[in-house]
Amino acid sequence: MTDEPNSTRDYPLAEKCPDRVTGYRGKSLNELTIDAVLSGDIEMNDLRITPDALVKQAEISRDAGRAALGLNFERAAEMTRMPEETVMEIYELLRPGRTTSKERLLSTGRWLRDEFDAPLLAQLVEEAAEVYENRGLFLVRY
Repeated sequence: MTDEPNSTRDYPLAEKCPDRVTGYRGKSLNELTIDAVLSGDIEMNDLRITPDALVKQAEISRDAGRAALGLNFERAAEMTRMPEETVMEIYELLRPGRTTSKERLLSTGRWLRDEFDAPLLAQLVEEAAEVYENRGLFLVRY
């Protein structure tokens, strides 16, 4: 594997650079076969996207001039370290009208930094707190 950043010439990674894509247990794409599934050699973690794969997608996005998309991939990489329930809680919290205070979002941002080492996601939640306050989106609408 190279330390060279991934670029648009590498996209899609699964087709052009399959050796750079591995699952959580280190299995390569070539090892993900029906026979391996049937023999029990493949687990769900072998099929989940990894933080590394998402960071590689972020590099490709930036190389294509899509910095915002790259940042989204990096936030997604942070979310792979969280339980699914936590990701869904954050999603629900960020829906306008679902939380009643700026402090709730700000405390969630601090928690994301401290508990999950997720500074990019924390920053998004904290920015949402400011926007929601400015636009009056803390009102419960339902």
